Amino acid sequence: MIQTPLTSKRIVLGVTGSIAAYKAADLASKLAQAGALVDVVLTESATRFVAPLTFQSVTGRPAFTDADLAYSPDQLVGLLEEVEAGWDVVVGSRRHTDTTTLVRARRLREIGGRGINLLTRAVLLGQYRDTQCGLKAFRSDAARLIFSHCHVDGFAFDVEVFHLVERYRLSLTEVPVRVENSSRSTVKVARDAVRLVLDLFRIRRWAGQGVYDLAPDESPAG
Repeated sequence: MIQTPLTSKRIVLGVTGSIAAYKAADLASKLAQAGALVDVVLTESATRFVAPLTFQSVTGRPAFTDADLAYSPDQLVGLLEEVEAGWDVVVGSRRHTDTTTLVRARRLREIGGRGINLLTRAVLLGQYRDTQCGLKAFRSDAARLIFSHCHVDGFAFDVEVFHLVERYRLSLTEVPVRVENSSRSTVKVARDAVRLVLDLFRIRRWAGQGVYDLAPDESPAG
């Protein structure tokens, strides 16, 4: 491989909702071709212009964070270092003993989050401290395996990912985060909790029906 000044340099590219989002995809591609390790963070409005999968395909580095940016983009670098160290999946945890909370969430949302973590025991085997943290990173082959079998597009999406990690015997580690909760969050606790519970039952039913079984030509990432 030809060495360039950008070879192995880590670059975090932030993309917001404007027509420039299309140019950002081209920029990410060129940076990756020059040897840089490019991590892309999109706001919710940016995804209306360019799908996250586009950036994943041109950078080869799947990672994402909450649209309200409760987690600063620079934290992605730490997660990706853990991926490079050998973990298939690395997830942030607001319950980690070393996590720093700069701005606390509203009391109702905190209670709702803890309740969700309790409900996930109906689907998950592991005692994860925080399934809903919006900061996660994946090894590229593990990401392709997981996301090609995902069916949920609501708040239970995270739980489905954890279930598939367990089912396919992938390695996962939790890391501390710095979180600054925002009033801009689109989460509605009561409404979204009902949807999440319904999706949890769907995940459990699909698991029993073999929906998540691997095809003969598939194999867990190794």
